[in-house]
This record gives sequence, C-alpha cells and structure tokens, in this order.
Amino acid sequence: MRQCGLAGKGHAKGGKLSTPLSLTALKKATNKLNNMETKLDDKDLAILSILQKNAKATISEISKQVHLSPSPTHDRIKRLEKSGIIQRYTTRLDRRKLGKGLMVICYVSLKEHNKIKGAKFIKSILALPEVIECYSISGDFDFMLKVVGSDMDSYYDFHVNKLSQAENVGNIQSVFVMGVIKESMVGV
Repeated sequence: MRQCGLAGKGHAKGGKLSTPLSLTALKKATNKLNNMETKLDDKDLAILSILQKNAKATISEISKQVHLSPSPTHDRIKRLEKSGIIQRYTTRLDRRKLGKGLMVICYVSLKEHNKIKGAKFIKSILALPEVIECYSISGDFDFMLKVVGSDMDSYYDFHVNKLSQAENVGNIQSVFVMGVIKESMVGV
C-alpha cells in the first residue's frame, strides 16, 4: 500500500512507502484506536473539515480560518494525526479521466468459512489492482468489492481470469454502477 505524505507546507513530509499490516495487526490497531477516547472541540472539527476539503491547505491558511495562531493549529493537527483520527493524506483522482469509467460492485461468498481460507482470499484480493475497496459484510455474501475497469471487456477478463480464480470463491454477484449520486468523506 503506497502512502503519500501531504505536500503542503507545515505538514508531515511525504513520499513514504509503508508495508501493509497483516489482518490481525490491523484489527488490533483498530481496536486500540476505537478504545482510545479523543476529545474533539469545535476548533478540531473545523480543522478536520478544512483538511477533508483540501489536504494541501497550509498551516497558515488553516489557522486563519479557525482563528488560531499557526503553532496551536500545527499542534492540534499533530495530535489528530497521532490519535489516528487523521489516518493519511490522499489525493482524489477522477477515475474516468484515467480510463477507468466502469465501476462494479461485486458480492462474493466463500465456499468454506475458516480463518485460513478467509485469510487466503483476503490476501488474493489485496493483490488485485482492479479492486479499490473491499468490505467484510453480513448477509448472504461474505465480501463486497468495489472494482473499476476501462470497459465491459476488462471487467469480463477480471471476473473470469482473476476473481473467479481466487482460492475459495463460491459465488459472485456483479452489480454495475450506472451513475454516482453521492461520493463523500466522513462528515465532521
């Protein structure tokens, strides 16, 4: 998983390449963060809102908008990063302009349900660049994948030669996205 730091002034230096966490390590880290209580005031929420709209905003720009001097603003951002509320800084890309106009939601059920088989499936999904999101879900299926491709031919190739070949796949249901009505970040 590539992680780019924020290029704006006064933020963490970028260009880091991080190693993906194992599923167990990720769950432990998530549980630890969920159990930590971070008190957020109106200034923190305003900073988060600004950064969600523009991750390249400088400390100076943010401090003016939240009516704080740059030093306390910087300290608050560092605290939000350290607590895990700010996980990383990213850039949103227009997938259509990159030739990835087709989006498909795939529901996948596994043949066998055990820790080893599930972990192998997850490992195979993490290696597929067409899969941009993967969720473990409840209900009739075990996983929901968001897949992007250039066209129906590319999706067919992905479905037949990659996803269907992943170990322990039982059933796949594909739903083609006709249009995106809302696509947003977590509200603060």
